[in-house]
Amino acid sequence: MDFRRAQAVCIPTVHLHMTTATMQVSQKDFEKAQEQLKLLKTDPGNETKLKLYALFKQATEGPCNAPKPGMLDFVKKAKWDAWNSLGNLSQDDARQKYAELVASLVSGEPAVQKKEVSPEEGRHDGYETIIVTTKNKITKIMFNRPDRKNAINHKMYREIIKALQEAGKDDSTIAVITGNGDYYSSGNDLNNFTNVQPGEMKKMADDGAALLKEFVGQFIDFPKPLIAVVNGPAIGITVTVLGLCDVIYASDRATFHSPFSQLGQSPEGCSSYLFPKIMGFAKANEFLLFNKKLTAAEACAQGLVTEVFPESTFQKEVWARLEAYANLPKNSLAASKQLLRSIEKEKLHAVNSKECEVLKERWLSDEHINAIVSFFQKKAKL
Repeated sequence: MDFRRAQAVCIPTVHLHMTTATMQVSQKDFEKAQEQLKLLKTDPGNETKLKLYALFKQATEGPCNAPKPGMLDFVKKAKWDAWNSLGNLSQDDARQKYAELVASLVSGEPAVQKKEVSPEEGRHDGYETIIVTTKNKITKIMFNRPDRKNAINHKMYREIIKALQEAGKDDSTIAVITGNGDYYSSGNDLNNFTNVQPGEMKKMADDGAALLKEFVGQFIDFPKPLIAVVNGPAIGITVTVLGLCDVIYASDRATFHSPFSQLGQSPEGCSSYLFPKIMGFAKANEFLLFNKKLTAAEACAQGLVTEVFPESTFQKEVWARLEAYANLPKNSLAASKQLLRSIEKEKLHAVNSKECEVLKERWLSDEHINAIVSFFQKKAKL
């Protein structure tokens, strides 16, 4: 039972005064929270944004009264489900919960921002979703969407392409890819598939395949040693392109997962060709066809990972080793890398093209559309 309503039975005059004051404070906090939300610099993630949307609608309009959107309208459907799930929550309570949620985001932001944007020596300008630095002859490309588990959206794809192009031409000896935060990367951001109207599906598939082909092509053609430092869980495209890296070091808390069939998709990153060569057909099939998740130790035993380090010493040991590598003769390393890659380069580009063509078909399939709808329905459950 609500405490204020219980009070009203005994002292209605005092209760009326308290309720009016509380509503005024609640409305004031609600309006203040809306202004604070506009000032957030860190994306709180889709699940949180759905909660904020639902609470705002409940606070301003009451229980969900909008018609249910069609299944293909992923974003509107997710929003509708989020709002509808609040049931008969009162507008006062919705305002309060909205203000509390915004306050928690604001209070948590300074530490994240400090971690993400603190000045680094040799930092490259012009990037929003990644951090690129060159120091001690090493160009480091760090995925930098920790609030989204470093999921790769379209902007991030383009920025990684640009960073690899520049790293291939700069004065560094080696390039390193890693992740900021707890995850290496959760793979493709499934929001890449939202806000697409039925008549635009083919264009989305064509554009997405072209972007992916260019992205993977940068890994195939990268002229210097390219090393992946896998600091945490790795999923999807960020796993499959590991076969195109030269060395992969992993923390013992890292995992490797490519759930293609769960999402109605198919392998990419040249993994359909390289993973059977690396892991053997039986293990590659289990991984690529049946969504087998590997621990770091298993990935190392199957040849995907070069070496695994304890989490407690991972960064220290790996970066000491990388700095030693960076002091080796630069041109000798590049020439040796090209000898190793040149034999397979034409084949890899052909595989990349074929994989992207198959993916276009998968993205337009009912299986994939239904899988994405199911994903956002689960996300909308609060």
